[in-house]
Amino acid sequence: MAAERLSEQRDADLTALNTFGLPARATRLLRLRTADEARAFAAAHGNEPCFVLGGGSNLVLRGEAIPCVLKVEIAGRRKLGEDDDAVLVEAGAGENWHDFVRWTLAEGWPGLENLSLVPGAVGAAPVQNIGAYGLEMAERFASLDALDLRCGEMRTFDAAACHFGYRESVFKHDPGRWLVTAVRFRLPRHWRALTAYGDIERELAARNIASPSPRQVSDAIIAIRRRKLPDPAELGSAGSFFKNPLVDAAHCAALRAEHPKLPHYPQADGRVKLAAGWLIEHCGWKGRRLGPVGCHEHQALVLVNHGGATGADVLRLAARIQDDVRARFGVALEIEPVIA
Repeated sequence: MAAERLSEQRDADLTALNTFGLPARATRLLRLRTADEARAFAAAHGNEPCFVLGGGSNLVLRGEAIPCVLKVEIAGRRKLGEDDDAVLVEAGAGENWHDFVRWTLAEGWPGLENLSLVPGAVGAAPVQNIGAYGLEMAERFASLDALDLRCGEMRTFDAAACHFGYRESVFKHDPGRWLVTAVRFRLPRHWRALTAYGDIERELAARNIASPSPRQVSDAIIAIRRRKLPDPAELGSAGSFFKNPLVDAAHCAALRAEHPKLPHYPQADGRVKLAAGWLIEHCGWKGRRLGPVGCHEHQALVLVNHGGATGADVLRLAARIQDDVRARFGVALEIEPVIA
């Protein structure tokens, strides 16, 4: 397919393409519906700086015009095979993540249910190494295909090559270079429910479910997320705005001496993960507004657009929160969404 035949829009409005609902424009917006279209673009425009856009759910747009945006809309999902331990499934990078998760459950292949209702596209899941309710995507990851936009070559990445970490991957450090086209997952045949997370236990208990099925775990997590988190169609947001910070054990001990109820999670490397939402809430930001943006009334970790906000408004609020958390707790909060 020739590059000139790709679906292209000039001076495109990106407001509806990011879940925060922030205004921005693209000088050129190209919608890539197949891996061949992506390769055709790279062959013709390999040296052109581009911004790769998936579901727009983990994104803060500053409002400046972006010269070239590649909207990944590659569809498709299929079972590739299975062995004694797992079922191997694949999804196109443009597939909706939650729809893909529910499809795997409907097919009888559990393993991703704890990541139900996480917004965004499948292709963004490994870039961010999404995680929720006791599960990281990396634990189910098999491999992915990604196009190197600089040279036009397709490469397959295994987990080691992705360098997964907490909300981390190799792709986050070279923005605009890699365009994920397909992702594959190994879903365990010997499934066990991951329900130790407190909210899940309470939700299942309220439903009188002692031994949940995969679908029941998914349903419980969907209910929890809908109660706690805003629907982007009604109140713009980018989900969790800050990473849960990691501190050394001594720092955590000092904080706990002053704040005994501080949620804390020891890590294998000796550090301790703290709950960013708790820190923000105890700085008085939960439900508080700064102009057209604020912290969600049910979850301080989520910043929301109450209407008419710009990227500058969001970043101004984020900086105020970071300053307050640092001043009170001596902890630095790192912004999770991509800023473009």
